[in-house]
Amino acid sequence: MAQVTIESTADNYAHRISNGLHTLLADEPPRLGGKDAGMAPFDLYLASLAACTAITLRMYAEKKGWELGQLNAELTSSRDEAGKLQVHRILSATGALSREQWDRLLDVASRTPVTKVMSEGAVITSEHRPLKS
Repeated sequence: MAQVTIESTADNYAHRISNGLHTLLADEPPRLGGKDAGMAPFDLYLASLAACTAITLRMYAEKKGWELGQLNAELTSSRDEAGKLQVHRILSATGALSREQWDRLLDVASRTPVTKVMSEGAVITSEHRPLKS
């Protein structure tokens, strides 16, 4: 399974995120008190879904022998009247794919691992552990 750690920096809301091999910064935009040193948490949420979608579709197309070319995913989020988060994906590729192939890819996109977890929800728990000096 996945594991990440996050630690604060000296820059207000900026935090360093690492999985042990790769590191990135998360922050808030200035309008929310941050310094825009990295993507905001909801940007990272969408990025996770976009990355899983793109990788899964590339794997599926390769397995089928379909040439995707350059694959792009554009994701946006909004809230409905009840406050529920709505995420919309727009997928495109430079490869010459038929309507049937796109229908299949859209079906696969609806069932990627991250899509399923985000749609179904996850059990999230928290605990306190003192930092070692």
